Amino acid sequence: MTPPSPEPQPSRESAEADRRDDSRSTDAADEAVYGCPPPVWRALERHRPPGIGLLQRWRSPLRGPWLTSVFGSVLLVGLPVVILTGLLSYIAYGPQFDQAIPADVGWLKLPTFDWPSRPSWLYRLTQGLHVGLGLIIIPVVLAKLWSVIPRLFAWPPLRSIAQLVERLSLLMLVGGILFELATGVLNIQYDYIFGFSFYTAHYFGAWVLIAGFVIHVLIKLPKMITGLRSLSIRSVLRTSRAETRPEPPDVDGLVAADPAPPTVSRRGALALVGGGALFVAVLTAGQTLGGFTRRAALLLPRGRTRGDGPNDFEVNRTAAAAAITPAETGTKWRLIITQQGKSGRMLLDRAALEAMPQHTAELPIACVEGWSTTQTWSGVRLCDLAALAGMSTPARATVRSLERLGGFNHAVLQANQVGNPDALLALRVNGVDLSMDHGYPARVIVPALPGVHNTKWVRSIEFGQP
Repeated sequence: MTPPSPEPQPSRESAEADRRDDSRSTDAADEAVYGCPPPVWRALERHRPPGIGLLQRWRSPLRGPWLTSVFGSVLLVGLPVVILTGLLSYIAYGPQFDQAIPADVGWLKLPTFDWPSRPSWLYRLTQGLHVGLGLIIIPVVLAKLWSVIPRLFAWPPLRSIAQLVERLSLLMLVGGILFELATGVLNIQYDYIFGFSFYTAHYFGAWVLIAGFVIHVLIKLPKMITGLRSLSIRSVLRTSRAETRPEPPDVDGLVAADPAPPTVSRRGALALVGGGALFVAVLTAGQTLGGFTRRAALLLPRGRTRGDGPNDFEVNRTAAAAAITPAETGTKWRLIITQQGKSGRMLLDRAALEAMPQHTAELPIACVEGWSTTQTWSGVRLCDLAALAGMSTPARATVRSLERLGGFNHAVLQANQVGNPDALLALRVNGVDLSMDHGYPARVIVPALPGVHNTKWVRSIEFGQP
């Protein structure tokens, strides 16, 4: 029997070729893991901060591309609505009259237009959506951050220049949305503990959020679509906790390497987040919708009514806070009406105003904090006062208050706002005289105008041209 011949030994040349091929494969693998420049990212990998391994031990079997994509898709719809309505609120304040805050925004200036005065509930809708939806998405934002938290502690934090851009967009997005939500909630509660102008910070913070959001969507949208397709929503809703399994490993490291047994199913997680959003909606919607829902606005300072009387509705700034005294609003009070560029002026007391044709309109007041209320107002049309001053079609009207301090002690009204037949110098509300807190002896009420520009305790009105 012939013994088997020994296997041929590779030549030195072939062995060297194999080593070169292995080296090239290793280099290619390195290039796949680390982008340019690889030495920088390898150095970061070798110098791991103490304790980073403990922070990376996220073991929930629910985390993965599908759940992250579901939360991301909700924010992809909700955040643009919150952003757009916030920018519309800035335009509604009239930046062309230098009365929006901040006034000087440099190259971040928005295109302006005359804010419509119809329908009368326009600002109530836009600002109610801005505040209400901004609060409702808070549980979704927190859930989205929970779903990607392993990536926040990945090491090295960067493996390529492309990842650097992604991380910067993530920093702008997460930092921007947390800042906007935190300052917005504090503004709703009238709790200005941050020590800077809410309006200025909220405006510029919004642009940081917008930039981060746009870049992040451009980078992550394809992965989100792929993640949504990885599982069927119908199968997820049919899967119990015992049947819940981790998703396949993903390149982003969202899926736990050593997942723990599930304590809740994916449908349970969706129900928890959705229930939290619904609970927030119930607690906040009443301040905008009014009616029987207002009683559910438990956590909002202007959410509920103050009583059952005709003047017992929400007050944003009281007469005491504005330093308005009874002596200023008593029998000596006179409304000063002037025409821009002319020296003469007209003085009208309450009796003279009450002797003019009276108009009644049911109109809402909507405030930047999201609350609104609809009442029945009676008084003199602003267009009638303009005609009395000798200007039948004024381009603008500047209304000034008896209040001497504060950023909103005057307002400039556009031509369409002055000319609206329901725009009033109101003397009465719900059939009785205005209370001091609601602007006695006279206040402005204009359809679709932000609440702070419905000037109370009116001292003078100047009608003019551009």
